[in-house]
Amino acid sequence: MEKRNRMYRKTVLSMALVLVLAMLYACGKKTEAPASSSAPAASGAAASESASATPPASAAEPVKVRLQLKWVPQAQFAGYYVALEKGYYKDEGLDVEILPGGPDIVPEQQVANGAADIGVDWVASLLAHQEQGLPLVEIAQVYQKSGLVLISKKTAGIRGPADLKGKKVGNWMGGNEFEILALFDKYKLDPNKDLRFTKQGFTMDQFLGGELDAASAMIYNEYHVALESGVAASDLNVIDMNAEGVAMLEDNLFANKDWLAANKETAAKFVKASLKGWKDAIDNKESAVDIVMKQAEAGSTTKEHQLTMMDEVAKLVLPEGFDAAKIGYIDDALFKQTADIAFKFGVIKKEADLKAAYTNEIVEMAMK
Repeated sequence: MEKRNRMYRKTVLSMALVLVLAMLYACGKKTEAPASSSAPAASGAAASESASATPPASAAEPVKVRLQLKWVPQAQFAGYYVALEKGYYKDEGLDVEILPGGPDIVPEQQVANGAADIGVDWVASLLAHQEQGLPLVEIAQVYQKSGLVLISKKTAGIRGPADLKGKKVGNWMGGNEFEILALFDKYKLDPNKDLRFTKQGFTMDQFLGGELDAASAMIYNEYHVALESGVAASDLNVIDMNAEGVAMLEDNLFANKDWLAANKETAAKFVKASLKGWKDAIDNKESAVDIVMKQAEAGSTTKEHQLTMMDEVAKLVLPEGFDAAKIGYIDDALFKQTADIAFKFGVIKKEADLKAAYTNEIVEMAMK
């Protein structure tokens, strides 16, 4: 009986073992099929992950560019604000930040130390900082003419530069005086003996109050401040630095040489969008001023004053008879004239290396 029981238990165990093996085999077969059928899905997921790792150009992150202005927001810089507002920088894949300037901001230093990528300033100032060893190079010339004039009331009897002899003439100094010094030199006037050359404040109060016989003025700003203060244009005499042949180039775009070497395409895209902004601002002055007024400090200016500034600035960016396709190009002769005046009057101690000071390569890339 016991023997039969043992045989029975062995038979049951054997059958159970066979059943378990069969089930395991079946399960193995079931798990193999899904693994095989899911292979294409896994491949698709991998492809999707690969695609997301390398997004198409249109989905790429925009390149950050910081522009340092010479002064506070005003129509002097309208083209850049228009390009930002209307998405011209964005269209080029750029994320541009416009940094306002002011009396304590030196654009060349900001660009040299990496606080900004591109700056706006006058060429004479750029030349001086280049000579000091800052790794800067001009990449575009926005203003093709000088905006500096000397104004005097007709009662002062200054009909031309020769009549400045014995007069009190003002200028803001600090790098703004060199065109005036070149004018004195042209007419053989010693500013220390033949006239009184004095520091002028940033308002026109000294001129309006009769403390100055002749005052420096930007044609797009202080000249119109005098008019808005009640002085009639017919009561003023104006000496234009361009007409006198002593003009120096003013607002230009410059970059850090090291940054530029690694970012030529970015610089070209920035210049392209900026020049498009300038052309738009010139064609649509009131719209441009509306954009500028959004950036100006409340109460610091009026739309009327900015419209006047925009009118005058347009004449400097695109002078009468100037080819609009050449906006932004650096004129060799005018740059050399600026550099020669800077050397003659001590802005720079050595003659400028023109090949190192500026390049038209970026503008030419922008035009393609």
